[in-house]
Amino acid sequence: MKKKIIQWLGREFVDLTCEGEIGATVAEETADLFRRFDKELREMGLFLDHTVRTRLWGRDRESREQAADVRFRILSGQSRSASSSYVAPDHFESEARIAIDLLAMRPSHPSLEKVVKEYDPPKIPIRYLTYDSIVFLSGVTAVKPTLSDQMADNISRISNYLTEARVSWEEVVKVCFYLHRSQNLEELGELFRERVKVEIPWIEYTLVDGYSAEGKWVEIEVTATMGARTMHGT
Repeated sequence: MKKKIIQWLGREFVDLTCEGEIGATVAEETADLFRRFDKELREMGLFLDHTVRTRLWGRDRESREQAADVRFRILSGQSRSASSSYVAPDHFESEARIAIDLLAMRPSHPSLEKVVKEYDPPKIPIRYLTYDSIVFLSGVTAVKPTLSDQMADNISRISNYLTEARVSWEEVVKVCFYLHRSQNLEELGELFRERVKVEIPWIEYTLVDGYSAEGKWVEIEVTATMGARTMHGT
């Protein structure tokens, strides 16, 4: 288990990263990870309900799919959070089939609750959540012929979700791209700059081998703030 405590956007975040225990089934491996996350959070006075984002890594597509089902069952109700999932065998340092990144946030006041916006009809991922004036979008993907087509579709939908959440690209503080390793990183950057004309304080790029379906070339995670924008963070 790797744990980081991050001061960002005027809030305290707990960033947990862990790979599964070898020898169990994928479902058992995934459930055990969340038990360990729950224990770590409780020791800090937090709970799974404080989860704002999870990122699931599978060694192969079957493992990713099985683990995503378990995550959906465990993170229900107020534990619902922004999510994404990837196939990335190079991500692992052990022989585990599943790894999970979990980000929890301590709100500025304990009475604050998450407001979760589901897709219509609901899907396993949520569309986005708002928690203590911060907006977390689930990973956005599309099945289109080219990377350019997918970026156009993804950016259009993200723009709509931001508007619905009452924020804009000017208030986006972090964008994470998960690009299929068959695609070109420079082209991705150019396509993004063509469509988003504002400066984003924090951008990350990671190469992966797969997503929830074949034919996807990129998945985009976005975080935004409601109100004044900050240029600080890690």
